[in-house]
Amino acid sequence: MKICIVGSSGHYVYALRGIKEDPDAQIVGISPGCEGENIERLYSQVNEMGFAPVVYSNPISMFEDLKPDIAVINTFFYKNSELAIEAMERGIHVYMEKPVALSIEELEELKSVRKQTKVKLSSMLGLRYTPHFWTAYKLINENKIGRIRLIHAQKSYKLGMRPDFYKQRRTYGGTIPWVGIHAIDWIYWLSGKKFKSVFARHSRLYNNDHGELEATAFCSFVMEDEIFATVNIDYLRPATAPTHDDDRIRIVGTKGILEVLNGKVFLLNDTTKETLEVSLEKPPIVFLDFLNEVRGTEKCLVTSEDSFYVTLASLLARQSADEGKVIEF
Repeated sequence: MKICIVGSSGHYVYALRGIKEDPDAQIVGISPGCEGENIERLYSQVNEMGFAPVVYSNPISMFEDLKPDIAVINTFFYKNSELAIEAMERGIHVYMEKPVALSIEELEELKSVRKQTKVKLSSMLGLRYTPHFWTAYKLINENKIGRIRLIHAQKSYKLGMRPDFYKQRRTYGGTIPWVGIHAIDWIYWLSGKKFKSVFARHSRLYNNDHGELEATAFCSFVMEDEIFATVNIDYLRPATAPTHDDDRIRIVGTKGILEVLNGKVFLLNDTTKETLEVSLEKPPIVFLDFLNEVRGTEKCLVTSEDSFYVTLASLLARQSADEGKVIEF
């Protein structure tokens, strides 16, 4: 299984984790996706894994020369969709950074090419593969909290000093699609329900001179079965905090309440009498299941349809925040 990696501005480490677990996977080439993108750290990590990839300055040349089975695409965000299409049109399967597109028009083109070429595509919604969110998913499927009625999710990040492409909407895409998409994905994945409408807002205030980057945001969704779901998003996590991110979700059902907090899962329902910390279950290995889907032996946890739909939800939420009105799906 020949793999090429384009760019190093996203979560390519997800791909490295899966490759480490697959003796037949090999990284044959790497390249930046945009002019000025530094891939030295990527090159070092790949070498430490025992691979000696050919280094290209142009990803299209790499696709043409090496004809990989899979392209891992995570360059500056505004180029990911374009390069994914270039790969798919050459019959190359794609594992790409989320959101998979920065506009509805890009998303529709990506979907069209994926349908025409019939290659496999998945995106880096890798938090599904963490033990805490995987355990929450299992508990919900075991009907531990009954029918879901309310969901509240949180994404809080340290801002630090981001690369220049984060400072323009055109190249960054927005904080709701970049950060909030994870929480939107949890809501969709854990509930198993689709979105009907969204109202959102975002603000660039106090973004530490990061131009058009939004430092805070919230989204309010109405879903099928009258489930109400909210998301709060911020880049205001203190630099001194013990972790880069603070991911949380609270899910209220007809029989109980499930919470994910600090990498732990807590359950209170009709049988527990008090809130209990639940033992974490072992999740699938990120990217390894995509390798196996390409082989035809199993289905990836994050499907192409998931990738497209959650991207659409995040883009419509961004539109709602821009326009200050409810957007219907």
